[in-house]
Amino acid sequence: TELDEVLLSISSKTWEDEGQGLRAVHAKSHGLLSAVVEVPAGLSPELAQGLFARPGRHPAVMRLSTTPGDLLADRVSTPRGIALRICDVPGPRLDGSDGPGAQDVILVNGPQFNAPNGRAFLRSLKLLAKTTDRMDRTKKLISAILRGTERGLEAMGGESATLKAMGGEPPHHILGESFFTQLPLRHGDHIAKLQLVPVSTSLRALTDTRLDLSDDDALREAVIAFFAAQGGEWELRAQLCTSLKEMPVDDATARWDEARSPFRTVARVIAPPQPAWTPERSAAIDTGVGFSPWHGLEAHRPLGELMRLRRSAYAASQAFRARKNGVALHPGCPFAAAARAADR
Repeated sequence: TELDEVLLSISSKTWEDEGQGLRAVHAKSHGLLSAVVEVPAGLSPELAQGLFARPGRHPAVMRLSTTPGDLLADRVSTPRGIALRICDVPGPRLDGSDGPGAQDVILVNGPQFNAPNGRAFLRSLKLLAKTTDRMDRTKKLISAILRGTERGLEAMGGESATLKAMGGEPPHHILGESFFTQLPLRHGDHIAKLQLVPVSTSLRALTDTRLDLSDDDALREAVIAFFAAQGGEWELRAQLCTSLKEMPVDDATARWDEARSPFRTVARVIAPPQPAWTPERSAAIDTGVGFSPWHGLEAHRPLGELMRLRRSAYAASQAFRARKNGVALHPGCPFAAAARAADR
């Protein structure tokens, strides 16, 4: 598809510049964490679906990142993401989702997607592709201006996903952010969007905390410093669709009314103290793992036009990376064995 071609054009350009196959989006990681996902007993029937149907503990990995496809200094402040892979998950799998039982959940730090449909998303992605390899100094200056504009909008009670995507993301600590799938997926017999929210006291204290981004890797250094001293916990929450008219599947910019259907906890994500980013972890996860919402259970099938477009786009991008790097992508959790041993 045309979307595949645009993403591959970004990866091709960064391959020329960096000499390695990078993700077309979310190329730079800031944290690579081993974690455990704990599904509690006693969930209500509508929540106890798919991987949440049975209580238990699952090894997992988390990749914290920012959106550009090139490796930029953190002063170019863009939206943040978390890719969560939950392992040892039983159940029928999506077509083409090979390997051991694992479920990927892809989240970003905003409740709404920045384009309503595939055509609008393609237009915005083409603009992003044109900025790949622009001068780093220029991007830093533009980002500073856009952050000031976004700060003014937020002071008046508004915000702009477009400004944030272009470099106006507020310079908050990444570990204090809440993350959203934005796009819907099956939740067994239901439809849902997911949310990941920091709940441990130490993480909640970082919410809206401004971070000095003068260091090129300020986000990564902040994550490393945090997990060197302590662990953190998040809640994974599901918002069920209760009306297709009021909570549409195919309008990606539609924000589902939380008064009508609140986010409700389905699991807890626990990351112990650890080396939160190392070259070895980068080789294992940045290079060796490809995340996709289409890597998982049939019970959590991605829904809507943009999710369908993501299927081939993610596959094409991952094939490019694997070929250029000469590394087969790991279908499971690279640290699963260590996580299982630590959890005993």
